[in-house]
Amino acid sequence: MVDVKVRNNVSVMGTGEKTLLFAHGFGCDQQMWRFLTPKFGSEYQLILFDYVGSGKSDYSAFDENKYSSLKGYAQDVLDVCECLNLQDVIFFGHSVSSIIGMHAALISPETFSRLIMVCPSPCFLNFPPDYLGGFDREDLEELINLMDKNYIGWANYLAPLVMGQNSDKGLIDELGASFCSTDPKYSKTFAKTTFFSDDRTYLSQISHPTLILQSSEDNLASVDIGKYMNTHIKNSKLEIIKAHGHCLHMTDPDKVYERFERFVTC
Repeated sequence: MVDVKVRNNVSVMGTGEKTLLFAHGFGCDQQMWRFLTPKFGSEYQLILFDYVGSGKSDYSAFDENKYSSLKGYAQDVLDVCECLNLQDVIFFGHSVSSIIGMHAALISPETFSRLIMVCPSPCFLNFPPDYLGGFDREDLEELINLMDKNYIGWANYLAPLVMGQNSDKGLIDELGASFCSTDPKYSKTFAKTTFFSDDRTYLSQISHPTLILQSSEDNLASVDIGKYMNTHIKNSKLEIIKAHGHCLHMTDPDKVYERFERFVTC
C-alpha cells in the first residue's frame, strides 16, 4: 500500500472550508510557494506536495515510464486529493503544473472547482507559422543534452532565464540551487516531459473557471502564449502582470494574490 503522504511529502496547513492545492513547477519544490501561502486567511486549507523525484519526495517511488507523460504527474495530484478526501479544490499550478492540473481536472472534474495557472504554456515548441511556443526543438534538445555534459553549468544558465535576469539575485541563486539539488536521473525525465509535451488540443476541453496569470516579461512563456490559452479555454480569464520572469508567485506574490482574490469573488 503506497503512503501518498510520504511519497509526495504532503503538507497540510489550516482547517478552512475552502481547499487550495499548490503544485510546483519543474526543478522546484513546495517551498517555492512560501511567499504566497501566508497571504491566505483562515477560510482556506492549504495543501502542498512534491512530485516524485523533486524536493523531499520518496525518490524510490520514481517510475521513468510513468513520469514520461504529464498525465503521470497528474496522477500524483489526484492521488494526493484522494488520500485527503478532497473535493471542490482550487488548484494553483506553476508553469508546467498548470497543464498537469488541467489533465487532473479532465480526468476527475468533480475534484476541482477552479484552476489558477501561473505562467503556463501548453507547448514550449515552435510550430510556425501557426504557433510559437518560444523554442525550436533543436535548442531544447541541446539544453537537455547539456544536463549530461555540465549539470552545474546547465543549472546556472537556466536559473536566471526562468526567474528573470532582473529578479532578485537571491531568488535566482535559490532556483539554481534547487536545480542542482535534484539528481539528473529524475530531473532530466521531468525536463523532457515538460519541454517536449504538446497539450494544446486539451485546452478546449476544460470547463472549469480558469485564471491565467502571465508575466509581461517572461523568457519561457510570452504574453502571446497567455492570449492563445485564453482564446482556447472557454471559461478563462487572462491577467497580464507587469513583472519580469517565469515565477510570479515568488517575485510578485502580492499581485498574484490580488488577482486570485478578484477571480474567486467575482
